[in-house]
Order: sequence, then C-alpha cells, then structure tokens
Amino acid sequence: MPALAGELLPGGRRDGPEWRCGSLAGEKGQSLAVRLHGERAGVWSDFASGERGDALDLVAAVLFGGDVKAAMGWSRRWLGLPEDPRSGPVPATVRRAPAPADDAAAEAEAEGRRRAARGLFGHPDTLHNIAGTPAALYLAGRGIELAELGRVPRALRFHPNVWCQEVGCPLPAMLAAIHGPDGVHVATHRTWLAEIDGAWRKASLAKAKKVLGGFAGGTVRLWRGASGRPLSEARDGETVALAEGIETGLSVALACPELRVLAAVSLGNMGSVQLPPAVRTVILCADNDGDNPAAARGLQRAIDRFAGEARNVRVAFPPDGADDFNDVLTSGDGE
Repeated sequence: MPALAGELLPGGRRDGPEWRCGSLAGEKGQSLAVRLHGERAGVWSDFASGERGDALDLVAAVLFGGDVKAAMGWSRRWLGLPEDPRSGPVPATVRRAPAPADDAAAEAEAEGRRRAARGLFGHPDTLHNIAGTPAALYLAGRGIELAELGRVPRALRFHPNVWCQEVGCPLPAMLAAIHGPDGVHVATHRTWLAEIDGAWRKASLAKAKKVLGGFAGGTVRLWRGASGRPLSEARDGETVALAEGIETGLSVALACPELRVLAAVSLGNMGSVQLPPAVRTVILCADNDGDNPAAARGLQRAIDRFAGEARNVRVAFPPDGADDFNDVLTSGDGE
C-alpha cells in the first residue's frame, strides 16, 4: 500500500499509519486518508466528500472514474498477476503480508502525533483563556464576540508560537481540542493567525488551518447548551447542532445558546461523528455548497447515518447569498 498510495496520490505524505493528501486528485492536504498497514490496509476515506472504499475502489476512483472492472485489469498488471485469474497461480512474491514491525512503527508514530496534539494544547505557553488574545480578536473580526456567550469555550486556546511547516517558522495560532466519542483528546485543530492591516485574521497561507492527529469521528465541543452538562452526560431527548467549521459552530451558539453545539471539522467527518443515545435530535448546520456533488454526498451520508440511528434529523441551510452561518452573523441577518 505505501507504494500504491504514493503512485496514485503523489502529492500526499505519510502521516503515521496513513497516507494523507487533499483529495482524489492527489494534491497536498489532509482530507483524504489511506491506511497503509495492518488488517485495514488499503481502506481509504475522503473526509471532505464522504467518499470511501478499499484499495481497488481507490484505483477505480483515481484512474478510471469509478470503473471497477477497468481498475481490476490495471491492478493485476501493476501487481504482476496473470491477466486471467484462471491462467495460473498467484506469484509468491506478491503474497507478502505487511511486516509487523512496519505496522508497529506506524502505530507508534500515530500515538506520537496524538501525544504531540495533547502536548501542544497543554503547553505552558498555551493560554487557556483566549479573551484579549489574537485568537479572540480574530473571532471578533468574524463577528463572534465571545463575551456575548458569557464564557470562553474550554475547547479553544491560544498559543503565540506554533510551528508552521509551510513557512518554516512558528506563527500565532488559535487551537481547538478535538475529542473522540469516549471523551479522549485525540487531535488539535490549528488556525494560524497574522496581523494584517491592523486586524487579526487567518494567516496568508495555502493551508491556514490544519489538524494535528487523526480526528475521524471526533468533534470540537464548543458549547454545552442549556443543560451545561458534558456530552457524555447529555439529558435524554437533547438536541445537538452539528456544524462543519469552528467559526460556523460558534455563530450558531451565539444565535441559539440553548443548543449544544459541536464542530465536526470537515463535512466528510459529519457522517462519522458518534453521539450518545440521549441525543435524540441532530441539526446539521450545512454550508451553501452550490451544485457540488461531493458536498451533497457528504451531507446525505450524515443524514443517513443519524436517521439510521433512529434520531430526528434536521438540516439548516443559511439563506441565499451566504456561504455559511458565520456569513449570516457578519452580514447582520442573524435575526
């Protein structure tokens, strides 16, 4: 799988036990992950579009527009197998199982990234209360005045010097903790910031937002709503508003502080989020993605997931002309 992933998705890079890139086009990024070792080797998922499959599906999607039959022929040639499965035995040289040492090393690397994510969030230079920091000023520039919520969400912190690989130096960043279904801190979301024309904004980077650590199924727990309880102690019949991005989620919390608000970080991850049984209603706070078929599939996947769990599912779209609910907030049409 490392060789195949590198050939199909040349712009990606190894990230622990996975190969990461931006999409099926193979450019740099993090949205698409391919498992490289172990029993799940070849399993992949595009968290932006919701597309997923095994190694053969990956070949079909990247090279043949989803044509699995054509992908089978190409794959047999790539592996050095006979064109016709009945024409001879599979050469022993292609029956190699993944080396346990490689799998163990990959798992160790992934655990290292999880520790790094938690360490960054708990670093002595990380400010637990972002009030008055560039992170709070950045959010205020997006129309999000945290003082109106009455408290700063515990999931958000600020660090003045977070290493940015793109520019090769540290930059100020807003941090957000991503917790898995069991409440364990599994990853840290970073939004690099810069002061531009006297205002704090996203840094002018190709990728101003990145996640350190694997976050499939996890969420940024932004707001506890009326109950004030942790997610694991949600009251029976509770409603959760599930947004894609942090800024969108905070905008929803300002407009509807009675709701528990979570951010899934990506549209593709929305359909992987795990919620306790007490949550009976899920409001998917969708973005206006136009005629983007991948986005439509990702949203439908999330709808199907929660409906399949016998939950009430509602989809909230911002009005025409707004990309997301943060646009609604900044335009003054939040009423």
